[in-house]
Amino acid sequence: MNHKDLSAVVTALSQADRVLFITGAGISKESGIPTYRGIGGIYNQKLENGMEVEELLSISSFNTNPHLVWKYIYEMENRCRNALPNRGHYIIAKMEEFLPYVLVVTQNVDGLHRKAGSKNLIELHGYIYSLKCGKCGKETEVSDFSNIDIPPHCSECGGIIRPNVVFFGETLPAEKYYRLISEIKEGFDIVFSVGTSSLFPYVSLPVYEIKNRGGLTVEINPSFTVLSQIVDIKITMEAGPALSLIWENYRQRFKIK
Repeated sequence: MNHKDLSAVVTALSQADRVLFITGAGISKESGIPTYRGIGGIYNQKLENGMEVEELLSISSFNTNPHLVWKYIYEMENRCRNALPNRGHYIIAKMEEFLPYVLVVTQNVDGLHRKAGSKNLIELHGYIYSLKCGKCGKETEVSDFSNIDIPPHCSECGGIIRPNVVFFGETLPAEKYYRLISEIKEGFDIVFSVGTSSLFPYVSLPVYEIKNRGGLTVEINPSFTVLSQIVDIKITMEAGPALSLIWENYRQRFKIK
């Protein structure tokens, strides 16, 4: 990150009333959780049975073969099980303490933003440790999947339990979607797109909207994405180091301990 871009971001933060972070798998990479797309992404590989990940993790696959889908979900959870928030998560949570208004919108289901202390948070795709019965709707939350059967069944009605996440082929939960739309209408002075390929419209369109309204748009991603050519500042770095550099300069400029 060059000095000009760093200075522009820090200055914008110092003047901002409302700041938006949109995060994807890249912010959790430093915590040991693999990304889905981009460099080394697991979505770039076919599974052992030849299915694409988008096909396997679809609602239609879950309805027809829940055992296979749960097997893969269990593998995903196993990668999250002992993961801890990294400096990127903690810095965003720290900014929420010192800036007037910070909203975090994440595609991640790992819960690391909440573990780091972010409170103003929209987990668009849900939370992997929140479970819901597909038959009666009973919801529970678990610490990990080590003691559950695959697939798990509801103790109340015997229905198959699913993680309370958004599968491919499903729409976003209405409450979360409409809150996101409402927040965008309120406007933001600066938006950071961090570690996401931005392929979903509800992830990329907020950046376009904020840019059209005159807000500063910043992308932090070592890969090239659909947003890379339209943002005001493109930072070709991993999330943790980039956010650390921004926060350290902000902290020094305004003498924050």
